[in-house]
Amino acid sequence: MQVHNDAKPYDTINVTPMLDLAYVLLVVFILMTTATIQGLNVSMPKPSNKPATEQHELKVIQITPSGAILLNGVGVSAAELEAQLKAVQARDPKMSVAIKGDPATQYDKVIAIVDLCNRLQVNMGLVTSRIGT
Repeated sequence: MQVHNDAKPYDTINVTPMLDLAYVLLVVFILMTTATIQGLNVSMPKPSNKPATEQHELKVIQITPSGAILLNGVGVSAAELEAQLKAVQARDPKMSVAIKGDPATQYDKVIAIVDLCNRLQVNMGLVTSRIGT
């Protein structure tokens, strides 16, 4: 049995699909690089060479995965947290707050605490841990 191949071999390559893909990728790249993402403004503390001699109160606020708020290990509501932070701030205006969110916590719960600290003008920091520890 003999196969007849009347088709002529191609002597050019059709680059139209490749150019279409390149243009789509270029448009996506331009859109992604010009998109702005709004976030929190964080001012990082500047290191000091002198040892800290002043002692100020530090409160640790934890947010559990279920959204519960713990102040130094004791469960509180958002209103109680605000009242207690105001009371501590009245005693020590330079008090600080460490905010520790569980990795499974939704960010809106943590952001609500950050907003509360900003509203009260309390020094705050976010507690982080190394990956794998």
